[in-house]
Amino acid sequence: MKHSDKIVLVVVLAMIMASCKVTQPYRRAAGVAGNDLYRDVNTTDTATIADIPWQQMFRDTLLQQLISEGISNNNDLKIAVTRIRAAEANYQQSKAAFFPSLSANAGITAQKLPAYQLGSSNIYQLYMSSSWEVGVWGKLKSAKRAALAALLQSDAYRRAVQTQLIANIATSYYALQAYDAQLQTTIATVENRKQDVETMKILKESDVVTGAAVVQSQANQYSVAITIPDIKQNIRETENTICILLGKSPGSIVRDSLKNELVTVDLKTGIPVQLLANRPDVQEAEYQLRNATELTNVARTYFYPSLNLTAEGGLGSNTLSHFFDASNILGNVIGGLTQPVFNNGLNKQRLKVAQAQQEEYLYTFRQTLLTAGQEVSNALFDYQTASDKIALRGEQILYLQKSVEFTKALLRYTATTNYTDVLTSEQSLLAAQLNSIGDKLQQLQAVVTLYRSLGGGWKN
Repeated sequence: MKHSDKIVLVVVLAMIMASCKVTQPYRRAAGVAGNDLYRDVNTTDTATIADIPWQQMFRDTLLQQLISEGISNNNDLKIAVTRIRAAEANYQQSKAAFFPSLSANAGITAQKLPAYQLGSSNIYQLYMSSSWEVGVWGKLKSAKRAALAALLQSDAYRRAVQTQLIANIATSYYALQAYDAQLQTTIATVENRKQDVETMKILKESDVVTGAAVVQSQANQYSVAITIPDIKQNIRETENTICILLGKSPGSIVRDSLKNELVTVDLKTGIPVQLLANRPDVQEAEYQLRNATELTNVARTYFYPSLNLTAEGGLGSNTLSHFFDASNILGNVIGGLTQPVFNNGLNKQRLKVAQAQQEEYLYTFRQTLLTAGQEVSNALFDYQTASDKIALRGEQILYLQKSVEFTKALLRYTATTNYTDVLTSEQSLLAAQLNSIGDKLQQLQAVVTLYRSLGGGWKN
């Protein structure tokens, strides 16, 4: 080997070894998801409802049909898919940067020469050219990893949209059922109030009550009836909301009764570190951090020389008749290093911007994890609170029903009570009945929120 070749080899090997220190691939920090992320939850059981497919999580077949339709037609989900296609194209482009470019060129040049150079001449050329940037410092590898992280981020975004979509459909569906139950309870109460009015009229004729009791009973009837239009408006608006989630024009929604909805799964949370694998928005935030880390690597490589190879080969002649003669073959190969010397601080500013963005996305990732832990904790407590209220509310309604019966009986047969006592007990009973519907809704929606918070809904 010639002495000059040895020098070139040593230089190349030195550059390759140095390149290993210029860029460093992203590595997740240890202990990023602490065991205390879920408040008052200490478990080593890795079983989690996030692993349950949504078809098994929601047993209501009508709700299943709505969710399936939403996944097929929701416009936000379709937008997320288009983002994946764009990110995939960028990734393919980053892979293509590892290969030389190749272009074909053909041309004719007409020249007017001075008289002493015999007037004029034409030059005909047909050649191909190629250029290649050798990724010595890891610039191309980092750019490829950044593009891959962006692609994975867009896929995580799509899955995050899907989990949120499923949660929104289920939450709205349960709310619609709750409005139906409120409407049924309110209509039944209005009918009872009408009977109260007739009873008060009879008791007035018997001099048991005064006219004030009659008008109070009539006012009580209308105070309940006046809430019906608002409930119907809520039903209509909720139906329209679900239709928008399904990607279709507003219309009616077929649904089951709230009383038939049951919590059929054991609400297991797993351990906090599983959020990194199950929750799409956490993954999205980490892929964003990975992308920023690799772009910082790319920014560092601009401080080092770039190695470029260019080559051309083809035919050139001043006559077409002998254009393809072997003597007309032309070609050249050029290799060179370009070292930045002065560029108005552009490389330094590029690196500072990349480092600042990397730091920003690190904090975003940590905040997303903390928020996820908070949502899981809140959903668990919300479910427990609703369950406690359901048990107590049943007892409350039982005694309020007895209170209504007793006060009505006292009104008929004794002079120790008046219609105000009946009115108070009836209003308390209606409020408790409506609140019991709210308790059931709170419990069901807490399950939905917990399922989404743990990252459930995108696994089939």
